Amino acid sequence: MEQLNPDMIDAAQGLWGSVATFFKLLWLPSRRNQLIAIAGLIAVSWALARVLSPMLTNWLRNRENWAKWRLRLGLQVERRLMLIVFAILSWAVVLVMREITWPSRSQVIALAATIATAWVMIFFLARVIANRFLRRIVSWAAWIWVTLHLMDLTESVSKVLDRAAISFGDFRLSALTVIKALVVTGLLIAGARLLSQIISARLARNEDISPTMRVLTAKLLQVVLFSMALIIGLKAAGFDLTGLAVFSGAVGVGLGFGLQKVVSNLVSGIIILLDRSIKPGDVISLGDTFGWIEELGARYVSVVTRDGREYLIPNEDLVTGQVVNWSHTNNYVRLDLKFGASYADDPHKVSEIAIKAALGVGRVISSRRPVCWITGFGDSSVDYVLRFWIGDATGGLTNVRGQVFLALWDAFKEHGISIPFPQRELRLLNAGAVPGAPPVSRDEPESAGGH
Repeated sequence: MEQLNPDMIDAAQGLWGSVATFFKLLWLPSRRNQLIAIAGLIAVSWALARVLSPMLTNWLRNRENWAKWRLRLGLQVERRLMLIVFAILSWAVVLVMREITWPSRSQVIALAATIATAWVMIFFLARVIANRFLRRIVSWAAWIWVTLHLMDLTESVSKVLDRAAISFGDFRLSALTVIKALVVTGLLIAGARLLSQIISARLARNEDISPTMRVLTAKLLQVVLFSMALIIGLKAAGFDLTGLAVFSGAVGVGLGFGLQKVVSNLVSGIIILLDRSIKPGDVISLGDTFGWIEELGARYVSVVTRDGREYLIPNEDLVTGQVVNWSHTNNYVRLDLKFGASYADDPHKVSEIAIKAALGVGRVISSRRPVCWITGFGDSSVDYVLRFWIGDATGGLTNVRGQVFLALWDAFKEHGISIPFPQRELRLLNAGAVPGAPPVSRDEPESAGGH
C-alpha cells in the first residue's frame, strides 16, 4: 500500500494540472464573451421554460386518448424543458455565429451545447432502466463521463481512479474497475430486463403454450439473461471470476443454511409450474382465503380476493398444504342451497318451482340442469337442497347464492309456497292442580313461539 501513495499523488497532480489548464484556456479574453453569452442563454432558457412548462402540461392533459408511453414521454420532456431549450438555443447561436464569424468565436458555446445535448440524450435513454436507484447511478455516471470526455479530462481522471486501489496478493481492485463494473453490469441488466419483458409478452400471446409453461419459460429466461448479464458485466470490467469460485461456494453453503425457507419457496415454485397444479386465472381456496391467482412469482403466489385484497401466499404453503382449486380441470362449480317448505305444500311442486327459479338466474348453467331433493322431514318444515352449477367461479360465490335465494323468494311468493317458522307444541300436565289455570286442549298448540 505504501508504494501506491507516490503514484496516487502524481496522478492527482496531473489531474489538477489538466483542470487548471482547461479553465485557464477557458478564461482567455477571446472566450470571456462566450461565457457571458452562455450565462445569458441559461437565463433565457430558464424564463422560457417557466412560460412553456404550464402550457405543455395543459396540452398533455387534453390528450387523454394518447397512449401511455406518449404521455410519459411528454412528462419527461416537461421535466427537462429548460435543458432542452438551452440546447436548442445554443445550437442556433452556434450556427448563426459560424456563418458570420470564425468558428473559434463560438467554440465554448458549441461545447456547452454539446454537453447539454448529451445530458438530454442520456436522460431519455436511461428510461429503459426500470429500477429507479440503478437508473440514477447509470445516469449520473454517464453524465459525469460525457462531461469529462468533452472537457478532455477522462485520461487524467482514469489515472487517479486506477491508482486508488487495494491489493490482496495477486488480486487488485481499483475504483476505476468498480465503476466500470457498475456501469457495464447495470446496462447489461437493463438490456436483459427489457429483452425478457419483450419475450414474456410474446409468450403471453401464444395460445399454443399452456399458462404454466409460459410462466416457467419466462422465469427460466429471466434467470439465464440476468446471470449472463452479471457474468459478462463483471468479466468485461476486468474482474477475475476464477478467484471468486471458492468464496462463492462458501457463501452458497451459508445461504443454504440461513435461507432454507427462501430456497424451499423457490423450489416449490418450480414444482408448481412443472406439475401444473395451479396456473394464473385459477380460483383457489386456502384456509379463509378465496380468490383467483393473479401472478405466479418465484417466492410467492399472488391471490386477489373479491374485495380487492391481494394475498401473497408462499409457494411452500401451496405445495405442502391442502388447496381447493375450483378450476383445476374445468371451470364448473356446483353449489348447494338448503331451504325448507311447509308440510301443506306439494313437494313435487316445490322442487319444480325451485329448479325453474334457479334457471332464471343468468350465471346458472342450463346445460347442467339444477336438481332439488328432499333431505329430511324437519320439526317445522320439509327440508330441501337445491343444487346448481356455474361456470365462472371468478365472479364470486356468495353473490350468485344470493341471487338464487332471491329468485326462490319471488317464486315462492308468486305460487303461494310458505316457508314456516319453527313451531313447538307446549302441553301442561295436571293443569287443574294449579289455582286459576284455564283448561288446555290437547289438540291445539299453546304457543307458536316456542319456549
